[in-house]
This record gives sequence, C-alpha cells and structure tokens, in this order.
Amino acid sequence: MLKRFKDLSEKEILALAITSEEEDGRIYGAFADALRESYPATAEMFEEMRTEESGHRDRLLALFRQRFGDHIPPIRREDVRGFLQRRPVWMMRPLGVKVARRQAEIMEMEASRFYSRAASLTSDLPMRELLNMLADEERKHQRAAGEYEEKYLTETAKSQEEESHHRLFMLQFVQPGLAGLMDGSVSTLAPLFAAAFATHKSWDAFLVGMAASIGAGISMGFAESLSDDGSLTGRGSPWIRGTVTGLMTSAGGLGHTLPFLIPDFRLAIAIAVVVVAIELGVISYIRHRYMDTPFLQAAFLVIVGGVLVFLTGWLIGSS
Repeated sequence: MLKRFKDLSEKEILALAITSEEEDGRIYGAFADALRESYPATAEMFEEMRTEESGHRDRLLALFRQRFGDHIPPIRREDVRGFLQRRPVWMMRPLGVKVARRQAEIMEMEASRFYSRAASLTSDLPMRELLNMLADEERKHQRAAGEYEEKYLTETAKSQEEESHHRLFMLQFVQPGLAGLMDGSVSTLAPLFAAAFATHKSWDAFLVGMAASIGAGISMGFAESLSDDGSLTGRGSPWIRGTVTGLMTSAGGLGHTLPFLIPDFRLAIAIAVVVVAIELGVISYIRHRYMDTPFLQAAFLVIVGGVLVFLTGWLIGSS
C-alpha cells in the first residue's frame, strides 16, 4: 500500500530525495549514452546535468549522515502516493533528441513544483525548511538546464544536430515510405491493368487492384519490420518503419485502383492512366527532393519502370 507524502518523517523525506536524485542522474546518463553518436552536443549537456545531479546527491547524503547516520531507508517514488513518476528510458527507444530535452525539462519542473507544494502544506518548521531546500535545488536544476543548452548548443552544434536529425528522418520515415510508395505504385500496375483489359469490367478490376494493394502493403510492411531492428543501422523502430512502408505501399496501389469504381470502363481507364502518371511524377520529385537524385534521372528511372510494368499488364490482359 502506498504511503502518503504528508505521513513521511523528515528522515524518510531526505532518503526519498536521495533516491530521486540518483534516479534522475541515471536517466540523464542514459539520455547522454543514447544521443552521443547522433547528437554529441546534447549528449554533453545531459552528461553535465548527470554530474550536477550526482553533486546534489552527495550533498544530501552528507546531510543525511550528519543527522541520521549511515543507514538510508529504501524509499522510492513508487512507494509514495502522488509522487511524480519517471517514464523508464527503455520505453522511449528509439530516443528522439527533442523528446529527451522535453523530458528533462518536465523532470526538473515537476520536481520543483512537488517540493514547493509539499513545503506549503506542512506547519512543522524543520520539515518546511527541508522541503524548501529541496525545492530550491530543483529550481537550480531547471535554470541549469537552460544554461547547459546555451553552453553546448552553439549555432554550429545546432546546425550539425539538425543535419543529423534530417539523416535520421530520412532513414526512419522517408526511405521506408518512398520504398513502399514505389512498390505499391509500380507492382500493382500489372495485375490491375491485366484484369481490366481481360474483363473490360471496372468492378472486377477494382477488386483485383484492392487485393493487390492491400496484399502488397501487408507483405512490404512485414518485410521491412523484419529486415533489421534498427539497433545497428540507426533506422529506428522496426514497427514504425514497417507501418510506414505498409501504408505507403497500399496507398501507392489504391491511387490508381479507385478510378475503377466508375462504372464506365473507358472513363475509368483514362482516369487511372492519368493517376498513374501523377504518381510516377510525385515519386520522381520525392527522390529528387529527399534522395539527392537529379530530377531527370529520377524521372527516367521511375517512369521507364512504371511504363514497362503497365505494358506487361496490358499485353497479358489483352492476350
């Protein structure tokens, strides 16, 4: 059963403060380790914050030994009702730099507010002094976080980290999404138009296109999520990549499938061909914009591949 904060003794509150400082220090250390490769400046900021937390813990330990001896009661945040909780770092993987900075800010702000409110609720003078001291320490941490960011995140460092953030975005979202969009847009052309020219019925072509698009999305999604776990390649969560790839694959196929909801077969074919041309143009632009591929080269590769697949479906369906 959780214990109420107001029922804690001064000794227990001081012990709780010590364990809290130790836990926060470990969290900042974990942030630094997780971000060091891609965001070295931010990692240094968290490393100094970890050192600062260790210094506060040592001061609290000295005060505890002076007043209560060497035995510290094993009290954790989880044992106290209403105490602020820290989300485990392992649950935030892959850790984003903005998420880490925001979490650190919340940690310091919540701790300061908690101790200030606790101090205002007690009429015991020694208890009030102790809680006010803890609130002051947390406010110092909060101000220090801003000072550390100014110290380490210079314009050069920010520029480098923005470039790193761009690379991670490319690896984790753009590349999987682009791969899915290309696969869905191109691979579904042959079965869709083969069914269309074989039956000359819009509804039959629509059913084949839906099956091909959704099936390709499921297949590509699982293939991407099982390709690697992102721990070595830095490509992020496999489930996020798989979801992005699967959705974009299905979207790529559905784009030129939906026109076949039109009962008029000739009109449906005409609109579907226009949609295919737009899709291939969009893919060419994305490759040019995010993959640093010259637009003409990207357009040539994508359009030639799309036309070949389209002709394959037309020839098979017309035979």
